[in-house]
Amino acid sequence: MTGETSITSNNTDILWLNAQGLSCIKQDRTLFDDFSLQIHAGELIHLVGPNGAGKTSLLRILVGLSEPDSGMVTVAEVPHAAESEALTVDYPLLYLGHKLGLNKYLSSVENLAYWASMHGIATEQEQLYALLARFNLVGLEDVPSGQLSAGQQRRVSLARTQLLRAHVWILDEPFTSLDIAGVTFIQGLVDDFVSQGGAVLMTSHQALHSRLPIKTVALEYRL
Repeated sequence: MTGETSITSNNTDILWLNAQGLSCIKQDRTLFDDFSLQIHAGELIHLVGPNGAGKTSLLRILVGLSEPDSGMVTVAEVPHAAESEALTVDYPLLYLGHKLGLNKYLSSVENLAYWASMHGIATEQEQLYALLARFNLVGLEDVPSGQLSAGQQRRVSLARTQLLRAHVWILDEPFTSLDIAGVTFIQGLVDDFVSQGGAVLMTSHQALHSRLPIKTVALEYRL
């Protein structure tokens, strides 16, 4: 489980997600129109733009949580283990939104165990403790999440990346509330995942300091 989240493929010709001609209208304002994006294996994509430009709306459309006003999104199917064990994944996409999605009354271990069970992933308590230790949460595993700092809660949320094997991570402001060490650690996880054939699309209001090439995609605020 832990440490087995990435896939083994360095073929950048593999197209994990293809979005064509997307438009989104909110409260009579067009956020974006005729927007297209392709996400290939081995790509790190930084989605940038001012507040209100539609970054979160776009991410929710890409993962199927919202419908576009026009256009379509095609996601690569999860291959069967018999066809390619190296490419076996739990879900094609892993989406972690800006909101943490934690139950404040549950501990870090309980939150991760519940989330894993909702995705059909078997976990053992000792593995979850080891995972939280990697995220610098030793001694806080059994503390109700509502009593953790904002940065600690963010790390609990991001630990989910190590529970679910996926083609693509789609992360909305993953660095929010993290200190410098936390940002460096998460960027390292992102780089490792992309280096092993995954792909990452992420938003961040701060510059990415990656050891890998970064593809920047910008959304502009439209009146």
